[in-house]
Amino acid sequence: MKKYINVTIIIITTYITIYFILNKQIIFKSVSFALNMWVNNLIPSLFPFFILTDILISYNFANYLPKFFINFFKNLFHIKKEAVLIFFLSMISGFPSNAKNTKKLYDMKILNKKEAEHILIFSHFSNPIFILATVSVFFFNKPNLGIIILLSHYISNLILGIIIRNNNFNIESDNTIYNNNLNFGNIFINAIKSATDSILLICGSLTSFLIIATVIINQIHFSPNIEVIIKSLLEITIGLKELSLHNINDLNLCIITSIILSFGGLCVHLQVKAQLIDTNISYKYFFIGRIYQSLISIPLSIIIYYILT
Repeated sequence: MKKYINVTIIIITTYITIYFILNKQIIFKSVSFALNMWVNNLIPSLFPFFILTDILISYNFANYLPKFFINFFKNLFHIKKEAVLIFFLSMISGFPSNAKNTKKLYDMKILNKKEAEHILIFSHFSNPIFILATVSVFFFNKPNLGIIILLSHYISNLILGIIIRNNNFNIESDNTIYNNNLNFGNIFINAIKSATDSILLICGSLTSFLIIATVIINQIHFSPNIEVIIKSLLEITIGLKELSLHNINDLNLCIITSIILSFGGLCVHLQVKAQLIDTNISYKYFFIGRIYQSLISIPLSIIIYYILT
């Protein structure tokens, strides 16, 4: 079976290589678009937050938050305070920081395997700047929809976390000893290195999936609606950009966008899986969580839309 899979991969890769050679202009245009999107939209909205969240994790920021705040969410989700920190830092920085931060705490033995898999399910957030600026303003030219999409996206995770609440977890942090002799210079440099690795991974996966989408769509002429679905399944940025080119009413635009952001696209899934590759943390729970979040976001988008409009 593995032999047939390998042969299939070789055939597909060879075909794409030949396609590149014969269609250099199309591929060049796709790569240029991906790199422009990465430089102008993704780096400004993601890179600084990756650095900041890495520093906060290193200094165990959860210990400095108000106890009533931490205790409320500990009991709401029935998770450790460090997992609460992952939840809120992911809201600020966006995916794939949830996997990145979860892996860091797992490596530090602060979270065990089940706890890490659990928090990954409902800590999948898109960066707020990406939603409010890139999506609602730059793509849709409808700033008023940004807050609706943002609330739907964030509250869906909150509801999901309550639904899968596991009372069997020990929510008290163990006696893990943190390093009290922290050197900010080293932590800052390591945070930059880690953030650079993450942002380059995003660039590589974004470019690769855009090229794949380009090859598929140019070889098989789909209807415009199917093109939106294909691009969104592969990579959310190009999917949302394609969605912005269609004449869709505001309510449906909010619903479809919320679904796309909740699922994340295979590009984001690849980034999350890449963060977990050196651990025994299972990816399947993250995937299942994206299905549930997508379903929850549909009625939420409708309710929030009618409340705010």
